[in-house]
Order: sequence, then C-alpha cells, then structure tokens
Amino acid sequence: MARSPDYPVPALEKGLDILEALAAAAIPQSLADLAVHLERSRNELFRMLNCLERRGYVTRDPVSAKYSLSLKLYTLAHGHNFADKMVQASRVPMQQLTERVRESCHLSIMDRGRLLVIAQQESPERVRLSIEVGATFEAERTASGRLLLAFETPAHPAAPHSAVDQALETIRRTGVSIAESETIEGVRDVAVLVGNPSAGMTAALAITRLLRRGEHPDDTALLEGMHSAAREITRSLGLH
Repeated sequence: MARSPDYPVPALEKGLDILEALAAAAIPQSLADLAVHLERSRNELFRMLNCLERRGYVTRDPVSAKYSLSLKLYTLAHGHNFADKMVQASRVPMQQLTERVRESCHLSIMDRGRLLVIAQQESPERVRLSIEVGATFEAERTASGRLLLAFETPAHPAAPHSAVDQALETIRRTGVSIAESETIEGVRDVAVLVGNPSAGMTAALAITRLLRRGEHPDDTALLEGMHSAAREITRSLGLH
C-alpha cells in the first residue's frame, strides 16, 4: 500500500511528542525532563503544555509542578467499541487474504473468558469451511484462544513448566498458534496475532484449513499472507 504524503505540521508533532513522552514515562515529568528528552527549548514546550493542560490532556501537580497524562485520551479511545473498530479495520485485509490463499478466515477476541468470533470472510472456493460470527468457544481448546491466552498470561520463567506453560511459551516466542482441530478431523487451525498486547488490544486472525486427501500441509505461504493481513489491520487501528 502506498504511503500517505508527508505534510509536516510542526505544532501538532510537538504536541504528540509530549503526549507520547508522558505516556512512556514511569513517573511524572518536569518541564526540564521533557526538554532534555525531546531536545526542545523549555519555552516552546511550556506553551504547548499549557495548551494541553487547559484542554484536559495533561495534569500538573500543584506541589512538584510535574506533568502527567490525564485519562482524557483513554476516554476518547474507549468511546468507540473495540470490536466494532477491529471489524471495520479487518474487512479489506481479510477479503484480500482469502483471495490470496483461497481459504476462509475469521477474526476472534476474548470476551469474558471465552473466544468470540467477530468477523468472517469466506473463501472464493466452492468447497470451504465457514465459522459463524457470534460463535463462542472454550479458549483453551482452540488455536486462536491459546494464542490470545499466551499474550494475556505472563510467562513463568521458573522450572518446571507444565505442558500448558510450554505450549504458551512457544506461541509467545513464535507469535503463531497451529493445531489440528479438536472438533473436526482433517482440519488444521492456524492463527496469528493482531493488535498490540501492551495496549491490551489484541485479536486472533485465523484460518481453518481443510486438509485435502494426499495433501502435505505447508504453512509457509499461508503464514506470509496472514502476517501481512495482520500487520495491515494493526496499522489501520493505529497500533504497532
């Protein structure tokens, strides 16, 4: 996809730099801290911070005069339903993926401890598998569910590991969850991560493949297309 034209907007860039610096900082930042970190003068940052404080995006401690983010950005981000935004962002990449790999694909999120299918795109092939939108599954029994659990669950470095811990660590390391279907014989599930676990916004893009007679599955080309679609969805959501 062609990149958008680069039209510099210095004042906006400066404000976004401040917000990103405050978001990345573990503790409130002084004007001097921000000036050093952003390599800008105190005067230009002070004017921008004054505007951001007046608009409610940052708060300033009355004693230390240090700045931190308010919850306004969080409120704005959560004013739109995450699932709806994910479905909207995934529509075109999922359609392009099915045309490329000739397999149906679906997108799932975790909802109250279960895997919830929120979008589905059917293969253009005459024989295909379809997963119903709105269907829910036990997360531990699906490739998509295990993928999302792996990035929700912190790693356990101390030995010994349980079989579940080892499986989740493998998924965390590779970013891919592959398994033979536990419900339908001759079906192989492949899932890759969409979104950003650090932001708490993730989904699983999955393909449920029909293994045709005599076929030896090679997931290389399939995963290449899936990763490309996942990156495009993530980018459309404004995540990294």
